[in-house]
Amino acid sequence: MTTAVYLSLGSNVGDRERNLGEAINRLEAFGRVISVSSLYETEPVEFIEQSWFLNGVVAFETDKSASQLMSSLLQIEQEMGRQRLQNKGPRIIDIDILLFGDQVVDAAQLTIPHPAMTRRRFVLEPLAEIAPEVRHPVLGKNIRELLRALPPGQRVRKLSANQSGT
Repeated sequence: MTTAVYLSLGSNVGDRERNLGEAINRLEAFGRVISVSSLYETEPVEFIEQSWFLNGVVAFETDKSASQLMSSLLQIEQEMGRQRLQNKGPRIIDIDILLFGDQVVDAAQLTIPHPAMTRRRFVLEPLAEIAPEVRHPVLGKNIRELLRALPPGQRVRKLSANQSGT
């Protein structure tokens, strides 16, 4: 049995577009990529003294559990050279689980839905592009409604549709 999952990907080190494309290709080892949003260039949030990010969202199906998938995503990040030197700092790749079916997980190393997703335009814009009617399992609102509820701010610039080559 597979579960529909939404993942957020970001990169602000090196060839950002290539990094995202490589991470998306590596996901195929752990499930099936269903849809990929356009790429969005976004200003850093929280730690702002760093390069802008490229972000996107992937719809994905997997037969793994949420914790198994998280371990697989961390493996991809490590294999691609991610170093966790500074919280919210520059990174070659960052992959977060936004939604895992309608599951709610609150564990020491994993929280689903992603706790910050409703405050991040760089997550909600690409997610609304590919899954506007998907509902947040805790808040009961769809992604389009969550995006509309965001206050102004957080500069996000959509690049042309899915330039990642996937």
